Amino acid sequence: MTLTNDEWRDIISLRIDEVKKLPDFVPITPPSISGHLIALTIDHTLLKPDATSAQIDTLCDEALKYKFKSCCVNGSHVAHVATRLAGSSTVPCCVIGFPLGAGNSKSKAFETRVAIEDGAKEIDMVLNIGALKSGNYALVHDDIATVIAAAASHPVKVILETTFLSNEEKIAASFIAAEAGAAFVKTCTGFLGGAASVADVALMKKTVQYKGKVQVKASAGIRSLKTCLELLEAGADRIGT
Repeated sequence: MTLTNDEWRDIISLRIDEVKKLPDFVPITPPSISGHLIALTIDHTLLKPDATSAQIDTLCDEALKYKFKSCCVNGSHVAHVATRLAGSSTVPCCVIGFPLGAGNSKSKAFETRVAIEDGAKEIDMVLNIGALKSGNYALVHDDIATVIAAAASHPVKVILETTFLSNEEKIAASFIAAEAGAAFVKTCTGFLGGAASVADVALMKKTVQYKGKVQVKASAGIRSLKTCLELLEAGADRIGT
């Protein structure tokens, strides 16, 4: 979709009005905690800059033990994680443009291609937050679309960094990501303050549900089973630890 910022602004304004008129997302019954299904929603994550090789190995061991959906790491660890997870149902996931999202699109695309070459099967990218807040919606869309193209059919999750956004901006970001072809919209990096909330997950779910297949990932500040279940009930499809 090639649109000017003015065209994006008009469409987003209509989408915001539509979402605000939608009924609240109907809570769902989360997967049984007695089974393995909750584990399949977990992106087991270690993104600290001082993460050691031993800690990355522990992350992989835990993911394999509990059959989590993915191990999400920084790019320098992807090849090792891919080797450790080979032959399992747990996939390597890599963050892109993390945690600021302010790099240019070519850099994000290069980072994505290297991650895929190293074995990443999913990509979590940070959108250009400053561009979104400036109303440069065309740049936000093209930035996401460039990473999706570089990911070569692998699912891309777009991190909105909701702590910086108004509800209207959360709707705008979720809508643009869905239009660009994102597989997921995601709440936060966890590095810049804020945390996933039931209200944000429900709003993001309402915004992207028109696309059918676009899902929601809740991430940051999730430290208990209770919180995890509340977010799944609100509409989250994936949980970042």
